Amino acid sequence: MPPVTATLIWILVALVAIGLYLSWTAGRLDRLHARIDAARAALDAQLLRRASVTQELATSGVLDPAASIVLYEAAHGARQAEEEQREVAESELSQALRAVFAEAPQVETVKEAPGGEAAIHELTEAVRRVPMARRFHNDAVGAARRLREHRKVRWFRLAGHAPFPMAFEMDDEPPAALVDRAG
Repeated sequence: MPPVTATLIWILVALVAIGLYLSWTAGRLDRLHARIDAARAALDAQLLRRASVTQELATSGVLDPAASIVLYEAAHGARQAEEEQREVAESELSQALRAVFAEAPQVETVKEAPGGEAAIHELTEAVRRVPMARRFHNDAVGAARRLREHRKVRWFRLAGHAPFPMAFEMDDEPPAALVDRAG
């Protein structure tokens, strides 16, 4: 009976090794999902900050009325958008910012107003941080998606009931005048 015992031990060792590997993979997937949640929270915070700064600037009275209305409506739409419409609303805010701050004279006009320098600085920072936050989120989503596509993850259902991660796709190109100022 010694050969049978040795075989059973090797089978048991192989099963334990496979179990440890699957457990490690499930833990890695769980950490990726936690990273996605954290990155999404950071992205939401940056998008909210950008919309808030834009609304403040639109209601400050330093812009002409047409630009104020365009920015206010786009920022309000971005803040009030439902999750399904969020990408479109945020893209519309980016387009409105590019339309209003396409040229440096508009930025200079705002800077000359009382408190304008601080407002432009805050808007520049908010506009600069959105693409970075979106990139971090989408990188985390890409890593989780690649891992979830492996057969071992699908066959052993290592993802559990977690929803399939979705990237946040939006137009986040900053206005030219604000990019020139930041550089």
